[in-house]
This record gives sequence, structure tokens and C-alpha cells, in this order.
Amino acid sequence: MSRTSNFLLDRRGFLAGTAATASLLGAPALAQTGADTVEIESDVTSAVRHNISSFRTLDWRPYFASLTGGAILVDVTSRALHYWSDEGASYKLYPTSVPLTEDLTRRGRTEVVRKVEGPDWRPTPAMKERNPEWPDYVPPGPDNPLGTHALYLSWTYYRIHGTHDTRKIGRRSSNGCIGLYNEHIAELFSMTKVGTQVLLI
Repeated sequence: MSRTSNFLLDRRGFLAGTAATASLLGAPALAQTGADTVEIESDVTSAVRHNISSFRTLDWRPYFASLTGGAILVDVTSRALHYWSDEGASYKLYPTSVPLTEDLTRRGRTEVVRKVEGPDWRPTPAMKERNPEWPDYVPPGPDNPLGTHALYLSWTYYRIHGTHDTRKIGRRSSNGCIGLYNEHIAELFSMTKVGTQVLLI
């Protein structure tokens, strides 16, 4: 066998080994996809390859007339939530999960109408139609897809909430809501009030 053909075989073997290793690294761990998972939505690792957020600070003035009562801006494209406290005393920037598809995404102005610590969860009629195997009700706790805290918006079924499945943050992975790490939603929950203005862009 010539030196050139040995090189080609070695190169093919290397490429095949690299591809096999990459496919194993990309596969979800069994513990994350088994029957005991907290995942209610479909496995996000098969739908989205990267969980990236384009973090940049923003000024509130192009988006809000004032900061009376505080303001939340959710940038769906950059997968980030910006919060300015009343009169701009503090500013926070959090990574988020955003809706899986454009038809599940809602943009525009709304406000916080209710705050719940330890929320329970019921799938919407549209969710049940798409996923009839989902439970009708999930009580507060580690299996709840709303995490530890939820800010209910004036739009029916829309919330800013936590998640126990940290793989979702930075991804297009939700059925319409905006998700945060539980520690971040707890902090945001403590700073917001009913009436806090919200804008999704």
C-alpha cells in the first residue's frame, strides 16, 4: 500500500472518529430525557443546537415614556430581559428562554397583573391539542414548568417565569412565555409590582 493511501485511510479514520465523538457529545444525557425529567416541553437539545444570548446593555428611553413603576423590556432576538427600577435607580440584565417559533411569539406592550410565588400550571387548550399526553394540572414544585415564581401578564396565558430546566435559558424553547433561571426570576419578582410595564420586541 502506498504512503498516499495510508494517509487517506488515517485521515478517513480520524474524521470518522471525530464525527462519532461529536454525535455523542451532542446527544442528551439519559438522566435529562428519562421518565423522571422535569421537562414538559419537547427535548430542547434536539431542536436547538446552541443556547446563546446577544447581551448588550440598552437605554430605556427609546422604549418607554417613563420608568414610573419600573419597566421590563424583553428582546426576543437577543434572548435577554432588561429591567429598570422606578425612576431608573437600578438596571438588571438577564438571559432568557423565548418562544420556540415565531407563531408562538407575541410582541407589544403589556403589564404585570399578578405575581405568584410557587405557581401551579395548566397547559393551554392549544398546548393540550398539540400534546394530549401532557397532564391537565401540575402543582407547585420541582416538576412545575413555571419554576419558583411567575409574573402573570395582561395577555391571557403569557407569563415571565422561572424554570427548573436550566438548559432552556438562552434558547428558543418555550410555548410562548419568557423563562428565567429561578434565582433571576426570584430577584426580578422582588423588584417588580403589579402594574410594572412590559414591552416585548
